[in-house]
Amino acid sequence: MSRPEADQLLLDAEADVRPSPQGAAARRALLAHPVLLLAGIVLASLNMRAALASVSPLAGEISAAFGLSSTATSLVTSVPVLFLGLGALVAPRLARRLGTEQVLLGALVLLAAGILVRVLPSGYALYGGGVLVGTAIALLNVLMPGLIKRDFPDRAASMTSVYTGSMIAGATVVAAASVPLERAFGGSWEASLAFWSLLAAVAAVAWLPQVLIARGRTGHQERGAVRAPGAGRGVWRSALAWQVTLFMGLQSLWSYVLIAWMPTICTDHGMSRSAAGVVFAFNNLVQVAGAFLVPLLAGRMRSQRPLVALVTSLVAAGYVGLMAAPVSGAWLWAAVLGVGQGGAVGLALTLIVLRSGDAVTASRLSGMAQTVGYLLAAAGPLAAGAVHEATGGWTVPIALVLCVCAAALVVGLLAARDRKVWNG
Repeated sequence: MSRPEADQLLLDAEADVRPSPQGAAARRALLAHPVLLLAGIVLASLNMRAALASVSPLAGEISAAFGLSSTATSLVTSVPVLFLGLGALVAPRLARRLGTEQVLLGALVLLAAGILVRVLPSGYALYGGGVLVGTAIALLNVLMPGLIKRDFPDRAASMTSVYTGSMIAGATVVAAASVPLERAFGGSWEASLAFWSLLAAVAAVAWLPQVLIARGRTGHQERGAVRAPGAGRGVWRSALAWQVTLFMGLQSLWSYVLIAWMPTICTDHGMSRSAAGVVFAFNNLVQVAGAFLVPLLAGRMRSQRPLVALVTSLVAAGYVGLMAAPVSGAWLWAAVLGVGQGGAVGLALTLIVLRSGDAVTASRLSGMAQTVGYLLAAAGPLAAGAVHEATGGWTVPIALVLCVCAAALVVGLLAARDRKVWNG
């Protein structure tokens, strides 16, 4: 598939509706303020991983404050990831009913609230805030590609690079700053986590004028086509769709294990907390290279099997390095893992596009892959924490992640074949 064709199939939560005259007018008014729209996209994207990346460098302090076991600590990451999947189910419906701008604004407000709830002096609030955080990020994950496709159809590739780069940049800055912020706030991990609610609040303010310009209109007149009973279930019956979905889920699983535990693995082997936080931030930064280059290569290949083998091998090699020399080789393993992680997530999202026969199928396959994929990924941090607690070390958990890499290689090679999924 050529690059322009791939751009046309960018995932759109509003793929099967058409704009009303009022909605079209509102969108033209929004596009008359491109700087405002671009600022909103960048600021929203900065928040798409930040609230998750802020927890990992402070996991030890959070655990000590509430007397949590390794398994219970892992839930601090697993609960939001679980709701990344569940939230993906409702995002397209909300966008059709309320309009993308309104839902994005609501998601950012919900994210700011969830971050603040998470630092209340209660274990229930810690996990309840994670539910809000995960749901909010799910809405952002699903709606941002569709917004870009709708408003920047001729610059979709470059705008996608802007939002993915901003997403990774946000995680990098937050990971590096979490421990220094804790020290600046007098050793308060609560203040360090709560600080990032300001980032979500600023992004919400940037989206408010766009909602006001749209005047609350959904912009939808009617569905583009009458849906027959059972329409939309075709992807769930497709073996190829399941292969794409499982690759999405397995690569997410190994990434969220690192998001939850990478700094802890380093500190458990003698590295300082601040150094571990910087190594973790470096890992996030390097992901930009893989996330940018691999999709470009994938779009120019009929079969993406070499890329599947490359990214899974890099991730497996990085995990083996963490097992063998977690401190002395930390920077090298962070770089190898970063390229592999970024490449894998970029490839997973690109496969959704390349394997889809049309835009509606792409939207349906995206919903399936994100829902099932993130539900699968949520088990990763939890299982790694439980096995670590049971064995007293990281060798067995990392060995299990290597098994995940092997499984991802198998389903990825199947998903990378030059075939199509259709929604019918």
